[in-house]
Amino acid sequence: MASNEVIQKAEDKMQKAQQVLERDLGSIRAGRANASLLDKVSVDYYGAPTPLNQMASISIPEPRVLLVTPYDKTVLNDIEQAILMSDLGINPANDGSAIRLVIPQLTEETRKDLAKSVKAEGEKAKVAVRNIRRDAMDTLKKGNKNGDYNDDEFHDLEKQTQDSTDKAIKVVDEIVANKEKEVLEG
Repeated sequence: MASNEVIQKAEDKMQKAQQVLERDLGSIRAGRANASLLDKVSVDYYGAPTPLNQMASISIPEPRVLLVTPYDKTVLNDIEQAILMSDLGINPANDGSAIRLVIPQLTEETRKDLAKSVKAEGEKAKVAVRNIRRDAMDTLKKGNKNGDYNDDEFHDLEKQTQDSTDKAIKVVDEIVANKEKEVLEG
């Protein structure tokens, strides 16, 4: 494998790790309405589990309210049941045509616990990035051993890989810091 291909592949994987982190952090509620809270909710629709966001429009009419309006009104009760069965911990209010979810204010203790969860997710992402770096370094070492490039080129490639890793870790830290701030300020 060409050396620049190894580094490019590693950078792509690092970006994917950052995207996974952002998606996972999106499901952590921070005391305000966020449509991504419902990303993991699926509804049994004619025998097939269907993601809620494919069955209904999700809007935010007020800072702490999610409004779920199904495209097909006949599934309103099924959607309500799916939300109740999920681990959101929010009671849906069904008004016959839509479901309102009022996001409760978080206590200080809950905020601190959520901040810890955010940090833990950030650490998982950093571990993933470091594993990607390790794999890229192993591939580069094999290439050096096989004579694909000399020692000077190898050290340059090693430095490029480390620079990419440092940038990815910095982005992960920024993502975590932003989410932590959102959780603590509410």
